[in-house]
Amino acid sequence: MEWVILILAGICEIGWPLGLKISQISTLTLYKVLGIAFAVLSMALSGLFLWIAQKSIPMGTAYAVWTGIGAVGTFVAGIILFKDQANLLRILSVFLIIAGIVGLKMAHK
Repeated sequence: MEWVILILAGICEIGWPLGLKISQISTLTLYKVLGIAFAVLSMALSGLFLWIAQKSIPMGTAYAVWTGIGAVGTFVAGIILFKDQANLLRILSVFLIIAGIVGLKMAHK
């Protein structure tokens, strides 16, 4: 169950840069405010879920997986939603992050 909570924390970690980006690109004040509110809520939930997961997952493992999920998810969201660059080196680099996450999970007893 702790790994599900950690994955949920990582997914919430994707929300805050997404909310900040939405607040930056919008011309409507309402969307700016909603984007920032979404970012703050995502940060709070992400931190809460990480805190819960760290009760039974070693801190270094939990933090690395949490940031890895956030980094990969934000990378994918940037490509899909904001037309960020998706060249071969960037994609290969993200696969290395994914390999690290999988390796940490496999190494956990």
